Amino acid sequence: MRELSLHILDIAENSVSAGGSRVEVSVIEDLLNDKLSIAIADNGKGMDAETVNRVLDPFVTSRTTRKVGLGLPLLKAAAEGCNGGLTIKSEPGLGTTIQVTFQHSHIDRMPLGDLAETWLTLLLGSPEVNWVFHYQVNDVIFFIDDLELKKELVGVSLTEPGVMRVIRQLIRDGVNSVSEKTKEHTCLQ
Repeated sequence: MRELSLHILDIAENSVSAGGSRVEVSVIEDLLNDKLSIAIADNGKGMDAETVNRVLDPFVTSRTTRKVGLGLPLLKAAAEGCNGGLTIKSEPGLGTTIQVTFQHSHIDRMPLGDLAETWLTLLLGSPEVNWVFHYQVNDVIFFIDDLELKKELVGVSLTEPGVMRVIRQLIRDGVNSVSEKTKEHTCLQ
């Protein structure tokens, strides 16, 4: 995968497959400390310690469509190659949290990619899940918990074209506003 947003998509989809009814995706760009942190946490079925160790083996996967699972091992190698790392905390019945960090300015760090489109794909692809998205650059934050959207749209599908358009714009505006405010703040210093 060439973009971190695709890794986020893959991990979040695994959270849904693991029975997660609530998935939190957090992306924090700490430019002051030269760190990029990504966390995906779910309340799915979780894993025991042995399974956690096995998921980082590229020749192990729970999927039936292929015999290897390269996502997490490749992401871990990419993070370690950029002075970061990957940790997995999981407990059966309580869910899983995957945390990955990178040196933000490292020349080999993959680009973040289209975060807004990734989140929209997750929201529309699994509308039964409670999605929580958090994007932060330094002290500028965009946060959305889709329960508020769903409460306002009772009886209306998220996949209605007009609703999709509004949600896409809401997410894109939120992500872009973080970037723009950060640029403005950086220029003023």
